[in-house]
Amino acid sequence: MLDFVTWTVDPAIFSFGLREIRWYGLFFAVGFLVGYKIVEKTYQHDKAPEGWMDKLFIYVLVATIIGSRLGHCLFYGWDYYSANPIEILKIWEGGLASHGGAIGIIIAIFIYSHKVTHMSPLWTFDRLVISIPLVGAFIRLGNLMNHEIYGHATTLPWGFRFIENLHQWRMGAEPVFSAPSHPTQLYEASFYVLTFLVLMYMYWKRNAGERPGLIFGVFFIGIFLSRFLIEFIKNDQEAFEADMFLNMGQLLSIPFILVGIFLIVQALIRPRVSGLAQQPVGSYNRKKN
Repeated sequence: MLDFVTWTVDPAIFSFGLREIRWYGLFFAVGFLVGYKIVEKTYQHDKAPEGWMDKLFIYVLVATIIGSRLGHCLFYGWDYYSANPIEILKIWEGGLASHGGAIGIIIAIFIYSHKVTHMSPLWTFDRLVISIPLVGAFIRLGNLMNHEIYGHATTLPWGFRFIENLHQWRMGAEPVFSAPSHPTQLYEASFYVLTFLVLMYMYWKRNAGERPGLIFGVFFIGIFLSRFLIEFIKNDQEAFEADMFLNMGQLLSIPFILVGIFLIVQALIRPRVSGLAQQPVGSYNRKKN
């Protein structure tokens, strides 16, 4: 029978001077790199023009960082950040929200589609979101390394005992461990990997890219429904959530789930279209000439 896991991993891989290289940053970077290569393969498969992929990477990277940071500040700490707006810029001190990142990426893709592809944003979304669950899984592993965003106490044998006084422990103090708790970082990472595999199967084996919005809709359901359910056993991120029946993460997930259902229904009742045929008629030819 499994025993509880006593988690004593240091968030930093190594240090040089006052600088640290952390597992979170490494997983974030690796996730983006792997995600880039996956989306690049879909662009090549659909014979998208050269240059589209590099521009997409820039749009998504900037949107993820800005959206995630602003999402955290607006949704989880507005009282503090509204009184200390300069603190919003201190992204290196932590504080990112996945819902804010999702909103940032959605806005960026609409701009990208208007400025770069001159196609329906659904064409880009259906290819981009295939890799995002895998990136999300890497980020949740980074949260695990940081001893953060874990769940309620549990008697299940795979519960993790996290270090609660992490900063003091890293300075040499004796560790203070949490009660055995749900490793919700691993739960979410597992669901994200499963969603990634489903989306890969849909695109490469079922030609789901020919139904605009179908992959995008399944992505929303896979990511945000799992997030909604896991939040029931996850500790509150902010004190104001203590008296809420549904916490902030769940409330923010509901619109994405509803949009996902709408996209799936719409995609299934429309006829199939292939590749670059999803663009407005004549727009690609004008761009070429």
